[in-house]
Amino acid sequence: MTAPLHDERRGTSGARLPDTQQGMRRRNLSRVMHAVAAHGPLSRAAVASRIGLTRAAVSTLVDELIRAGLLDELGPERPGRVGRPGSALAVSALGPVGIGAEVGVDHLAVCAVDLRGETRARAEQRVANRGRSPEPVMEELAVLVQQVCAEALKGGLSPAGLAVAVPGLVARDTRTVVRAPNLGWHAIDLSRVLPTDLPLTVDNEANFGALAELWLGAESPEDFLHVSAEIGIGAALVVDGQLLRGTRGFAGELGHVPVRPEGPACPCGGRGCLEQYAGEEAVLRAAGLRPAEQRGEALAERATAGDETVRRALSDAGAALGIALTGAVNLLDPQAVVLGGALSRLAPWLLPALEQELTERTAGRACAVTVSGLGPDGPLLGAAHSVARAVLDDPVGVSGGGTAQRA
Repeated sequence: MTAPLHDERRGTSGARLPDTQQGMRRRNLSRVMHAVAAHGPLSRAAVASRIGLTRAAVSTLVDELIRAGLLDELGPERPGRVGRPGSALAVSALGPVGIGAEVGVDHLAVCAVDLRGETRARAEQRVANRGRSPEPVMEELAVLVQQVCAEALKGGLSPAGLAVAVPGLVARDTRTVVRAPNLGWHAIDLSRVLPTDLPLTVDNEANFGALAELWLGAESPEDFLHVSAEIGIGAALVVDGQLLRGTRGFAGELGHVPVRPEGPACPCGGRGCLEQYAGEEAVLRAAGLRPAEQRGEALAERATAGDETVRRALSDAGAALGIALTGAVNLLDPQAVVLGGALSRLAPWLLPALEQELTERTAGRACAVTVSGLGPDGPLLGAAHSVARAVLDDPVGVSGGGTAQRA
């Protein structure tokens, strides 16, 4: 796992732990977990050095986390070190896992990620979800969740919660999908239609994709604008290592920024939105392909083979992206723009026109455009990791209802 980005009184989710002796203890348990997850295996002395607590205090915290099944002792550190070797600590391969799920226009996917950041189980299904009512979609998703949870349980793992990524607006601090134009959903509280007993979190797929890039990206900065696409186009802004959600949780609706106000109607109710020029279906149509029969993979394959019609369609989409991103870059001044999701595999043909538009329209401001290495899995991984990191943030409160405290 990458090093955590959170202050000592807040978890990666931003939730503030209480300023009490118990709250301080829970924060210190979190600091120990994050240190071992990011840099382990570590001895108690190494953990104490990293987080600035005494060895005695760290030893007490470590003993609690071992009894709770969250840390393992691996035995003496490697030979050759000066002094008496300490016992190396590592995050347990068993214990809690985060369950992440993604609802796409044409697929459902679920995975389980352990506290070490490793994917331990996965299930997915290709299915056309556009225009379907939420209930049958959620029932099918619940089946995949059950499959993944059953596989995790067989491996000695316990699901700590479920986070669902959806292609639409989610009201802040709720589980309500306010609007998902590409699904045809409006004002749907997923907690009422998704049959699960797991603690549930729901968020926009672009937000989870940006968090995955922040946590798992090879060299992701702390300030960047993450842009991803499948059928629709979403964006999320990370500032100082924190996701910027907006007052209502609706920040990042890049796909519905108009690039040509007189353009075609969009399902959102506007005209000339970016999705009508750079969304997957729009590019397929511009390339002379039938969206009902082809997907983004066909664009990459044909562009690689030298199909000029496809390459021209992708270049036009890149130009539209550049126009839409110009306003965001001028307004927000991010350190970088990161292309994720389906855009990552189309980057070779999108980038030239995109970067040209940015260069010409941003008054000489330098803004790097990079490509995510996570590809289409970003939202799914971000969802699962958000649950796993919540356990690291509050090992007592999230994992097992306070097992460490009772031990």
